[in-house]
Amino acid sequence: MSTDQPVAPPGPKSFCEPVDVVAVISADLTVIGWTEAGRCLWGYQGAEVLNRPARRLLAAPAGSGTLGLLTSSHPWSGRVEIRCRDGHTALTEFRAVPLNPARKEENLFVWSAGPASPSALTSPDPSVLKALMERSPIGIVVWDRDLRCTWFNNGDEREGPFRFGPEIGRHVAELLATDNPMFLQAVMHSVLERGVPVLDHELWKSATAEKEARAYSISIFRLDDADGEAVGVCTLAVDVTRSRARGRLNMLSNAGTRIATTLDVIKTAQELADASVPGIADYVTVDLAEVVPLGEEPLERLGSTDASIPVFRRAGAASIHPDFRESLAEIGTPVFVPPSSPFTTVLHSRKSYFEPRLDTSPGTWLDNDPNRARVIRQTRMHTLMIVPLHARGTMLGIAVFVRTENPSPFTRGDLLLAEGLADRASLSLDNARRYSRERAAALALQRELLPDQLWGGSAVEVASRYLPADTHGGVGGDWFDVIPLTANRVALVVGDVVGHGLNAAATMGRLRTVVRTLADRALSPPEVLAGLDRIVVDMTKDHPDDTGFTSPVMGATCLYAVYDPATRRCTIASAGHPPPAIVSPDGDVVFADVPAGAPIGLGLGNYESLETELAEGSLIALYTDGLIERRGIDIDQGLERLRCALALPAPDLDGLCSAVIETIVARMPSDDDVALLLARTLAVSGPA
Repeated sequence: MSTDQPVAPPGPKSFCEPVDVVAVISADLTVIGWTEAGRCLWGYQGAEVLNRPARRLLAAPAGSGTLGLLTSSHPWSGRVEIRCRDGHTALTEFRAVPLNPARKEENLFVWSAGPASPSALTSPDPSVLKALMERSPIGIVVWDRDLRCTWFNNGDEREGPFRFGPEIGRHVAELLATDNPMFLQAVMHSVLERGVPVLDHELWKSATAEKEARAYSISIFRLDDADGEAVGVCTLAVDVTRSRARGRLNMLSNAGTRIATTLDVIKTAQELADASVPGIADYVTVDLAEVVPLGEEPLERLGSTDASIPVFRRAGAASIHPDFRESLAEIGTPVFVPPSSPFTTVLHSRKSYFEPRLDTSPGTWLDNDPNRARVIRQTRMHTLMIVPLHARGTMLGIAVFVRTENPSPFTRGDLLLAEGLADRASLSLDNARRYSRERAAALALQRELLPDQLWGGSAVEVASRYLPADTHGGVGGDWFDVIPLTANRVALVVGDVVGHGLNAAATMGRLRTVVRTLADRALSPPEVLAGLDRIVVDMTKDHPDDTGFTSPVMGATCLYAVYDPATRRCTIASAGHPPPAIVSPDGDVVFADVPAGAPIGLGLGNYESLETELAEGSLIALYTDGLIERRGIDIDQGLERLRCALALPAPDLDGLCSAVIETIVARMPSDDDVALLLARTLAVSGPA
């Protein structure tokens, strides 16, 4: 190696390359390369230092470890005291780079140096560096242009978004321990290319069996050399899992699972109140306007005065005090407010009311609301927010937030969080309002369409039950009927229209009418089902779907049976419906093996029947699938539960109906409507 030519480490330029290479040191700590920069710094010519110990160039005492740092297997930088040729010492900024750390016995170390900065910030005391390395709560990592780690502090080694092993040089993809690593790499590349720093980028580390999920705020900025060329990036990561801002975001995120678990107005309002206490407020009420009917008597019919009018009904409330000492109204009761008050202002303006320090002095709106003023003084309410509840252009009500025990006034951040929760709850409240309105209409329609009284003539004794499902799907289209026929015969019918809501209820009524019309023609059970299938297909053709194509949107299942008391024969046909249960006089329960037919509305129309003899006192049970089907449970288990329930002792047929429903539905509620029709054969009067 030349004694006078500058020596520089090979490879692409990086942030840790020397600006002024002064020497190359061998693995045995001998100077084997010298440059003009070295001569200028120390005053030695090359012949005076080459192949001689490197220690003579340093002023640090023996055992100080300085030489070890300058021949470390990792890149190193810091202040070093050197001893010049004329004997004086100088403090110099040094950098050392190993050229081949994998082969220590052949390694070369490149030293570079520059004049020492007088600033303690650019070259801090070793104790300051030690604190940065070992006790900093911020994880600092330096990456080169290829996003390979070149340095990190011990803050990130403890717990952070990266995994660190004993060696430097690993790519960020190998080290990142958080979710969505590819996105972070893209952000780092963007910072490298554009030079625009990214601040407070969110990183998540998923929960494990041993540790909870963690959230990190990471900032990324580019590192440039003296010429302004990008040589790498630096990341600063802070654990913000427990921070106040993170808590607000978590509360808003968790609201998605805590609010709107059911399409019930009262429950949704209560969920909003519960989700806000004590995270935001000490006491929260949810009061709904008349557009959301909660009582039988309209609010405008209630008594009002110049100082107090009924504007809302209380739908939900939560408090840190079990006795709800802040409350002036119970759930479901009217809420009276002054005509001119923050409550009515929010209702009309649809904008939040924010009073961080509640003014209770004379001359405020509280002068016209003595009851509320009394409660405010007694419970030491001192800060107030009133947030509107509105969705799809409809003003639904207000949510009121106050603090009593918590001494901190509400902040704008608290208001934003409360508005976020209110927005989520408002959509759910509006969905619940619409669902309740449609469900009430569907139930009213079903009550009109289902028979009030069933009569089996001299052939059978009958009893029935119908239970609408209380689910998000709404009321279904289940129906049953008993139709007297000629010659004392009787038809037993049960059916289930596809879908829920008003359309399903209306379709049920149409199908029930069609079945009664076909039954009057003295058709056999297969012929009745085939006729019903044809008519439904024709109905569907007259009502194409939104795409312009016809489809079996009016599909249904149906079971149709005709019992002839003269012959004691029962003829049964099925259109995709569950089989009927037959209970013999001695209590044996079997399910009739009725030939399976296609559901109504497919246009197949090919049905067969089963004919069986029923002894006097036999029972036939017709039902819809809501009685036997449950999510995650095999249908055979549902049939077995029905078999056991039908075998229960009962004083009469109506009592058996109640026992079956109590045994099956009460213990395991259904997500679908339940219809049950029981018919017991009577003794034949006169000669058979």
